[in-house]
Amino acid sequence: MQPDGVIRWRLHLKSPPEQVYAMLASDAGRARFWAESAIERDGAIDFIFPNGLTWRGAVLAAHPPYHFSVRYFANSRVTFELSPDGNGGVDLSLSDAGVPEADRLETTAGWVSVLLSLKAACDFAVDLRSHDPARTWDDGYCDN
Repeated sequence: MQPDGVIRWRLHLKSPPEQVYAMLASDAGRARFWAESAIERDGAIDFIFPNGLTWRGAVLAAHPPYHFSVRYFANSRVTFELSPDGNGGVDLSLSDAGVPEADRLETTAGWVSVLLSLKAACDFAVDLRSHDPARTWDDGYCDN
C-alpha cells in the first residue's frame, strides 16, 4: 500500500490485452476468476461471492482494451490499466482508492488472491478457486 492510502498491485500476463480486458469486462470472464457470478446490468455489476456476500458496483469507465474501472466494496474505486509488454503480453496495474483504513490489510491481500486467479485463468485456463461455500475467505481460505 502506498502512503496515499491507495492499494496498488502490478501483474504481468502472457495473454494479450484484448483477452485480459475481456476477463475483466465481461460477465463470463469475471465468473472465471473473480466471483461466482458478476453480471453487468444497467451500468453496474452484481457480484455474488462464494460466502454469499453480494455487492453491486457501478462501472465507472470501460475503454477496451486498456482501461476498466468499477465501484467496489465500501465505495472504493478499482481501476485496471493494461499496457502491452511488447512481446504479446500485458502489464496490468491495479489501483483501489478509497478503501477504509480498517479494511486495507484484508483488501490488499484479497487483491493478491484475485489477481493470481486472473493470471491462472487467463494464461493457463486454470481455476484456482474451490467454489466451496464452506471454505471461503471468511474461514481463512485464500482459494475461495
